[in-house]
Amino acid sequence: MDALRRGFISLLLANLIAGPAVAQSQKFITVASTTSTEQSGLFKHLLPRFTEKTGIEVKVVALGTGQALDVGRRGDADVVFVHDKAAEEKFVAEGFGVQRHEVMYNDFVIVGPKSDPAKAAGRDVVEALRKIAAAKAPFVSRGDRSGTHAAELRYWKEGSVDVSPVRGEWYKEIGQGMGPALNTAAAQNAYVLTDRGTWLSFKNRGDLTVLVEGDQRLFNQYGVMLVNPARHPHVKVVEGRAFIDWLVSPEGQKAIADYKIEGEQLFFPNAAGAGRS
Repeated sequence: MDALRRGFISLLLANLIAGPAVAQSQKFITVASTTSTEQSGLFKHLLPRFTEKTGIEVKVVALGTGQALDVGRRGDADVVFVHDKAAEEKFVAEGFGVQRHEVMYNDFVIVGPKSDPAKAAGRDVVEALRKIAAAKAPFVSRGDRSGTHAAELRYWKEGSVDVSPVRGEWYKEIGQGMGPALNTAAAQNAYVLTDRGTWLSFKNRGDLTVLVEGDQRLFNQYGVMLVNPARHPHVKVVEGRAFIDWLVSPEGQKAIADYKIEGEQLFFPNAAGAGRS
């Protein structure tokens, strides 16, 4: 991340943590989360319900998963809610987080132009990426250390495709969130890996359509963790745990399941072993 972006994030966090004078008298927590929970509209659906029940406001810093975990490592958030299980488990193992809880899942899909010039359509995500690479068809990567970016890189590796030498050619990294990546793909008639939740809420689709779905490797799990107060004593433990407890409670799980766009459910609750794990 360059100095300008670090400066912007620091300013954003400072504003969230400090807040207006009125907010200082209110209970609130800061949650570092992935862009998909915000850009899909899920947080707009969930957070008012949590605040109404508990009186605790939630201020969200929406970043790629890697950056959100870095925010937690620095102690600039009370809770981290992201979707890269291996990175989350490492975060806890290194002592930055306390007890990872699974919350919900959806899946990734590859969207691309309806004409599908690479003939990538199907169920096999790895084979689809091989075909895109062979055709040198435009592909947009988030390139932002997000959970989606980490998954994409795993799929390229499984397919024995090295995208490093072709960056800036047919493979374009933008270093931004899912919404901008989808906008770029729509503008350039390119392929892109996206979580289904953000895709369903995305309106500027242009000529893009879902081409690859249904592969078990596209499963996308979300987890939540309290930032470790032993490392950062200012972490709001009571309020942070209240948020986590609500997310994994029957009430919070139902609220997640109830979030739909045009009748289609975006996220599937699976806390405490319910559903797929």
